[in-house]
Amino acid sequence: MELHLKGKVAIVTGGSKGIGKGIAASLAKEGATVVITARNADELEDTAAMFRLQGQDVLAIAADMTKEADLQRLVTTTVQQFGHIDILVNNAGGIDAFGPLDTISMDQWRQIFEVNFFGLVALTQLVIPHLKKQGGGRIINISSENAEQPDPNMGHYNATKAALNNYSKTLSQNYGKDNILVNTVSPAFIKTPLVDEMLEGISKEKNISVTAAAKLFLKENRPYQVLGRPGTPEETGSLVAFLASDHAAFITGAVFRVDGGSVGTV
Repeated sequence: MELHLKGKVAIVTGGSKGIGKGIAASLAKEGATVVITARNADELEDTAAMFRLQGQDVLAIAADMTKEADLQRLVTTTVQQFGHIDILVNNAGGIDAFGPLDTISMDQWRQIFEVNFFGLVALTQLVIPHLKKQGGGRIINISSENAEQPDPNMGHYNATKAALNNYSKTLSQNYGKDNILVNTVSPAFIKTPLVDEMLEGISKEKNISVTAAAKLFLKENRPYQVLGRPGTPEETGSLVAFLASDHAAFITGAVFRVDGGSVGTV
């Protein structure tokens, strides 16, 4: 299926590695001009250089999602360079601590909401006027299975993703009349540097292979995940690229899981 994204300009936050890198690769492969952003300028430029070697049009702009001046510079530079914005993929986020709720400080709660939620809201507010000017566009927010199936040791992270799902639905209701389609993609257990590090730790601790470590982790922590392996960033990216295309012109306000069946509810 041809997605016909040539001529479209997409911003992908958290685009230097992991899921964001896979999303950027999928969009660029379909012909989109992609602006990737993250805090680490060196990692970001290395990723952009790799894409350029493949003949893909990628621009790297370092930005911190918690600094509104950085976000304004990201949007302004993108528009100055390419003239418009068609697609926003809000992927940046992370987690800084694990444990029961009584071990998570209020500062950690505030910080994770700044990174995972408030920064996303601020960037979206800056991009919407440009999408309106274009006569429409796409906003694709990257959530997590934790929004629907909370992990007891990731309470503050769970809450940011639940808020994101709600915000995405509200956005879709606000801006559908402007032909701005908003959808959410919820990946889980994707082969990212963080997941690789976790599985290598289990592998060393248990003296088993990384593949066996993945199966053990799933058995103990994600019993409904039926595929028995981590997903790839590109498997998330392919869905994002589809949602960014005209083939998804009647889809908005939806949540799509890319989790190997990990969420146990309907």
